[in-house]
Amino acid sequence: MAEPDPSDPLETQAGKVQEAQDSDSDTEEGAAGGEAEMEFLRNFFSQTLGLGTQKERLLDNLTLEGVAHYMLSERCRRVICLVGAGISTSAGIPDFRSPSTGLYANLQKYHLPYPEAIFEIGYFKKHPEPFFALAKELYPGQFKPTLCHYFIRLLKEKGLLLRCYTQNIDTLERVAGLEPEDLVEAHGTFHTSHCMSPLCRQEYTLGWMKEKIFSEVTPKCEKCQSVVKPDIIFFGENLPARFFSCIQSDFLKVDLLIIMGTSLQVQPFASLIGKAPLSTPRLLINKEKTGRTDPFLGMMMGLGGGMDFDSKKAYRDVAWLGDCDQGCLALADLLGWKKELEDLIQKEHASIDAQSESRSPNPTTSASPQRSPPPAKEEARTTKTEKPQ
Repeated sequence: MAEPDPSDPLETQAGKVQEAQDSDSDTEEGAAGGEAEMEFLRNFFSQTLGLGTQKERLLDNLTLEGVAHYMLSERCRRVICLVGAGISTSAGIPDFRSPSTGLYANLQKYHLPYPEAIFEIGYFKKHPEPFFALAKELYPGQFKPTLCHYFIRLLKEKGLLLRCYTQNIDTLERVAGLEPEDLVEAHGTFHTSHCMSPLCRQEYTLGWMKEKIFSEVTPKCEKCQSVVKPDIIFFGENLPARFFSCIQSDFLKVDLLIIMGTSLQVQPFASLIGKAPLSTPRLLINKEKTGRTDPFLGMMMGLGGGMDFDSKKAYRDVAWLGDCDQGCLALADLLGWKKELEDLIQKEHASIDAQSESRSPNPTTSASPQRSPPPAKEEARTTKTEKPQ
């Protein structure tokens, strides 16, 4: 700051001091604002492109063996699983996008304008019948959890599972022994249903919905006669508030991501692979490599960094290609858990069989419906694939 001239009157000196202070203050504020903007840009680019950050390599090698060795170390204490339809196919539930066997390839009998329409909320409101016909074929309770599901259960029993984020609506994670707090059912669940009228929102149980679906009638609210829909998330609907609240804390402390049986084409679920810290290893167990978003496209769309399996810069991403059950079994073997996993599956499947035999063929457990508040409004579920014209 410039010194005032002693020959000036006191008022003039005071004015000059004040002007200089104001000028310095403006400069400091501008500098602070500029630094804040630079910090924002640094964080933005570090999260999307990995620029200007230290990427620590935690895996001995980019193989399943390297992942197993890391999982057995003290550094790996919190594992998040991101799973899709591929972990349930061995249970007899088709995935969505396989060219000949996937669900979308076998919907001709419903005369849909395009395959995805069966899970679009706008189409459902006008034509709910195709969805409920399909629901009868895929209804929860008709299938047993797979080896993948029980591998996730074993992660929980070992104290390693931080959370399982699932796109599936088949409830097999619950059947396998995961508790609600272990799960984020990103695309909802059949476990409960609600009246679609915003003025009613009556809640119904799994048993009530099952009775209606297997009676081949469109479920209608007993109070207002509006259609009752299972609490699964259709395209065009808001994701559960729990999805967004959990990712705020979970992905700050995750030590390993295990991604299984998903094409990573549906947003915002697919963006979760970019939420973990830049040093966190990511294992993909899938039939094909996926999640390899172009970094600049990811930056523009806010999807985070894509997976890098093959470049010279690869340092944390591992792909095991093949059947998901076999991938989990191979990993369990390397961890020394194979027999424990096989014994768990045998015991749990025997228990499910015993329960099925003790029940009547067509149980109709219904309970009094309960009123609940409307779901919280959050980001809508979208897909990157365009609808066929």
